[in-house]
Amino acid sequence: MHVIGGTASTDLAERISRELGNAPFSVPFMKRFPDGELYLRVGGNFQNEDVVIVQSTRSDQDLLELLLLQDAVREGGARRAIVVVPYFGYARQDRRFFPGEPVSSRALARHVELGADGVVTVDLHSSLTLAQFTKPAFEASAIPAFARQLRQRPVDVLVSPDKGGADRVRRLADILGRPWFALEKKRLDSEHVELKLPDPIPFDFQGKQVTIFDDVVSTGGTIVEAAKVLRAAGASAVTSACTHGLFLRDAFERIKAVADDIYATDTLQNGALKVSVAPDIARLLEKEFAPP
Repeated sequence: MHVIGGTASTDLAERISRELGNAPFSVPFMKRFPDGELYLRVGGNFQNEDVVIVQSTRSDQDLLELLLLQDAVREGGARRAIVVVPYFGYARQDRRFFPGEPVSSRALARHVELGADGVVTVDLHSSLTLAQFTKPAFEASAIPAFARQLRQRPVDVLVSPDKGGADRVRRLADILGRPWFALEKKRLDSEHVELKLPDPIPFDFQGKQVTIFDDVVSTGGTIVEAAKVLRAAGASAVTSACTHGLFLRDAFERIKAVADDIYATDTLQNGALKVSVAPDIARLLEKEFAPP
């Protein structure tokens, strides 16, 4: 396999290439025309090769770059183009809530798979998104990566900031052999939530080291409130961990003010301590896209 790293996922793509036995790795040359249009060119001979393109789609620009990379690889004669989208943008709108709305996760899945023989992503916000693909599509989990990381540090209890993420936290807790529970959340508006401990309180937090685990952190409001609740209950240390760290506006600084450590995977580039999902993506690629 030949691995190409888009600008949104260059570091992760390079790690994946190493996990694939130091597979050939390259990044595209890119520039902007005077009118703002994007030009790119990929180097290397892809004739009858399997090419893995790694590019998160956090922004519209990232998505456009991915589509152009796919076409360039096809033009280069690749046998198969396998697209790894570590963070799949527009996945939150997985159904129509009001008349006139698009189902954005379906629309993006249809366009991404046009130039792909298969798709790999990581911890989708909704399981419905994977069903939108008509070509082979697979979802890697960040749970094994966090298990590898958290085994190296003291963790007394794992916490989900809401019941929606309970299964994710339970699976991590089972691997680590640690207790877990979910906070009760009431959303006040798009940026503010109210959190409280379950009644009865399931754990004595006095002096304990707690890790909050979530899939996506955007504005950070939920994590900040969760950390405050756990501190008030007596926790001596609070760690924030998430798969996709968007950290919009001042979210990172706000979380840092109430948490001892902030961990996120390398699906997105940010200032958090990195937990790499490269081994997990590489193993999935080897299993599902072995040379024919």
